[in-house]
Amino acid sequence: VFDALNDTRNLQTAITAAKEAGGHCQTAISYTTSDVHTIDYFVTLAKEMASFGADSICIKDMAGVLMPQTGFELVSRIKDAVDLPLEVHTHATSGIAEMTYLKVAEAGADIIDTAISSFAGGTSQPATESVAMALEELGFDTGLNMTKVAEVAEYFNPIRDRFRNEGLLNPKVKDVEPKTLIYQVPGGMLSNLLSQLTEQGLQDKYDEVLAEVPKVRADLGYPPLVTPLSQMVGTQALMNVISGERYKLIPNEIKDYVRGLYGRPPAPISDEIKQKIIGDETVVTVRPADLIAPQLPNFEEEIKEYAKSMEDVLMYAVFPQQAKDFLGRREDRFYDVPLQTVNVKIDY
Repeated sequence: VFDALNDTRNLQTAITAAKEAGGHCQTAISYTTSDVHTIDYFVTLAKEMASFGADSICIKDMAGVLMPQTGFELVSRIKDAVDLPLEVHTHATSGIAEMTYLKVAEAGADIIDTAISSFAGGTSQPATESVAMALEELGFDTGLNMTKVAEVAEYFNPIRDRFRNEGLLNPKVKDVEPKTLIYQVPGGMLSNLLSQLTEQGLQDKYDEVLAEVPKVRADLGYPPLVTPLSQMVGTQALMNVISGERYKLIPNEIKDYVRGLYGRPPAPISDEIKQKIIGDETVVTVRPADLIAPQLPNFEEEIKEYAKSMEDVLMYAVFPQQAKDFLGRREDRFYDVPLQTVNVKIDY
């Protein structure tokens, strides 16, 4: 469970629901850097999450910007402050992830996230094999059978090669990009921006859009660039560059964010930026969900023709059109309708 803004008000209901259902609730700290995002800030977040009933905590470094020594200090401080398992998640985008993993392991991190070598590196995670062997040399017992891990890599290597040859895997997302440390752009956001620009034939604007991202982020109170804020900030940066004028075009999601409908920004948004984006509209200061009526009954009614479980209803709640298309096709298969008669395009 995480909140893109680290607004803990947005976590409480989800934590309570997970605990009531008997689940293990891991809360995630959306890691980023700014004058606001100090180690003290993150330690306070960890304490709040523990007080809400979290079973474990994850430091979610979606952009791969957690530096090794900072990681050591952050993990040490959180482990001293909170008696819960601590996971560290980062990406290899900027080229420092392996070093960071060794330091956070030394500091007492309980879990680190890696990827099988076939799909490791770049915007993915460091390679499982390399990190595991480095940790074992330092005296850590990972419990991994490296022979079995090698078999997994051998299975996926030809799949990776096929994806690459068919153009489904853009080689650029496997690059090391130290600029990430400046732009704070997560791997998924990098690949999305590149895809958007490529579709419009504007690949030459890539560096210009990247340079605009931290400016937009500062304007909006330094939100961590994680879903959905990463997409929102990236889209605004893209519009600023393509239109040739900053905030000439503003997505509704950015307007809602400035209205306070996503939660409390880490730092105040200036009156000048507010005026430019929402004019004289009132900003919400309460927990945004307090303003929303319960929606589950509505979702159940809307999808009752296709839904056969609560999972189907939840799928519809999160991805309405895609869920309806998918569940409709599932229903057609149940009644033995030939697949070629179903013509549905799903945009992911």
